[in-house]
Amino acid sequence: MENVYLVLAFYIFTSIEDPQREVKRWKRFLGGLDAKGRIYINEEGINAQMSIAKADASSFYEWFLEDSRFKETDIKVHHHPEQVFAKLTIKYRKQLVAMDKEYDLSQGGKHLSSEEWAKMLEERDENTLILDVRNHYEWDVGHFEGTERPDFETFREFPQYAEDLGKTRDPKKTRVMMYCTGGIRCELYSCLLKDQGFDEVYQLDGGVIKYGLEQGNKHWKGKLFVFDDRLVVPISSEEGGETISVCKQCHTKVDVYYNCANMDCNELFLSCLDCAIEKLGCCCDACVQAPRRRIFEPKEHPKPFRKLPFEEKAKMSLTPSKDVSSSQ
Repeated sequence: MENVYLVLAFYIFTSIEDPQREVKRWKRFLGGLDAKGRIYINEEGINAQMSIAKADASSFYEWFLEDSRFKETDIKVHHHPEQVFAKLTIKYRKQLVAMDKEYDLSQGGKHLSSEEWAKMLEERDENTLILDVRNHYEWDVGHFEGTERPDFETFREFPQYAEDLGKTRDPKKTRVMMYCTGGIRCELYSCLLKDQGFDEVYQLDGGVIKYGLEQGNKHWKGKLFVFDDRLVVPISSEEGGETISVCKQCHTKVDVYYNCANMDCNELFLSCLDCAIEKLGCCCDACVQAPRRRIFEPKEHPKPFRKLPFEEKAKMSLTPSKDVSSSQ
């Protein structure tokens, strides 16, 4: 099938005097194009993931990049045969990246190009810490060789992790290399490590997305989790990618994610198709018996669960024996 949509990932930190007005401006422009995605705007800048029809892409580029505030934005591009988002969401967000702590972007880590990153990986020693600042479900399907992943549930805990790291590793001797999907998380989290006294902090410019586009699978194990309908993709479309993760139930190699059909769980879990069918789309036996369980439609490449409209939830029966329709 012909690739007719561009999947764009970008962010930029720049002063936006009236972010609410900027939100309205984006809504007016993109509302007339074949575009969907999530675009967050505040006083500090923009963080966006979106997909747009090829036919509309040049209009968007011209409108966006000709604005002096945004002309330096690095846009990472993938291709896909269909829209990868369910709708277009453009809104003000107090924090572009959840952290709940003050930071100074001018004190962040040094940006490394994909080439410099690969070279540093090859030359690393026992004093080099490669830090993956993504969620566990992202790490499970793919990561750089020799990576350490912080052991916590949400990245609001990163400030405490950074403080603890300063006590367990010598900040003056440790070289920290950190990476994330698109680069924006590292912009903020690297500041916290510098605050803890780590002198050598490096961040992968443009994240794994840009690295894959430029370096392919070099030093990368597995695939890449993305926050859209694709869920898991190779970091290089030309080279594909190996499967390193396993089914939660039978432990066969698989890199397909499902949302648990139990609406009160909704856990994102890895599963082969056979186990997904056996468990009726649920992550465990307890969820199979749950009262609010969506009807499972077996698919080899499922999309993320679409939240039901409020009206449908209000009508929902809590009878244990009755499944609930899914909009997945």
